[in-house]
Amino acid sequence: MTHSTRYIGLLFAALALIWGLSFVAIKTGLESVPPVLLAAVRHDIAAVVLLGYALWRGRSLRPQTRDDWSLIFIGGTVLIGAHFALLFLGQQYVPSSFGAILLSLTPVVTPAFASTLIPSYRARPHELIGTVCGFIGVVIIANPTPGAVGGRPLGVALLISSAVAFAVGAVLTERYTSSLPLVSLQAWMTLLGAGILHAVSAGLPSERLGTVTVGLEQIAAIAYLGIVASAIGFLLYFRLISTVGAAETSLVSYVVPAVTAISGWLLLGETLGPVTVAGFAVIVVGFAWVKADVLRSLRRRRTDSPSYRSYGPRDDCVVVSGNAYTTRE
Repeated sequence: MTHSTRYIGLLFAALALIWGLSFVAIKTGLESVPPVLLAAVRHDIAAVVLLGYALWRGRSLRPQTRDDWSLIFIGGTVLIGAHFALLFLGQQYVPSSFGAILLSLTPVVTPAFASTLIPSYRARPHELIGTVCGFIGVVIIANPTPGAVGGRPLGVALLISSAVAFAVGAVLTERYTSSLPLVSLQAWMTLLGAGILHAVSAGLPSERLGTVTVGLEQIAAIAYLGIVASAIGFLLYFRLISTVGAAETSLVSYVVPAVTAISGWLLLGETLGPVTVAGFAVIVVGFAWVKADVLRSLRRRRTDSPSYRSYGPRDDCVVVSGNAYTTRE
């Protein structure tokens, strides 16, 4: 194994571990902090870290064009505001691993929205097959039977909506080109998203500050989400993209649920039933159909081919002028 291969493997493993543990941190924070407020504080911290990093690296922070402002608006309102509000609300009702599993649906459903929102884009037959497989997997996980009790169906519905919000936001950003550096654009998106989340939290009767009782575990969880999962995870994600491309980096979404399931079992005593595992397997099959061209390219190790480094609406990230932007967990 070459040094570069080891380096890539370490980055991939570190990112999967960081994002896998983030869902456990969310569940820990939700024990005493209202969900949307927790998401808002997480992004307060992340925005400060990212803005500080951009200043330290001497990156330009001033939006220059209408496209810059459009991207910041879409990123802040949809990719962070809507996406994370729905994610944290849904995570209240289900085990931590459900969030990781259902968010892996994002690259599977993206082609369907790209076909609708981007006139020049046409989903290919294998992508449509993959999208159908993904929704079948979700139905299996949701388990809409008379025996399904509690808030599980609501939690699944909110998490699916979170994945859809991210997919729609990612497709909408395809219309614009940014003049800002990567980290600066992400920092402004994060700051705007945090403000929107605070506004939503303030408008929800269930999110009252008087109900917040933060202990050391919750403080640690919030710090982890803001600094490690968001800021450091963001930097690792784009280091991977610059090294191997967005297509291969997107595969981390299918390692994260395994990390979350194991950490949820070890730290929270959670378990996954065979039906949930089967549903995730069907989603993975859907992903394989959607990414058939990419997976063939990876198998042949043609790392310099256009298909290997294709940053399009089928990838699970926001792509602007060859740069990929993420608000993944």
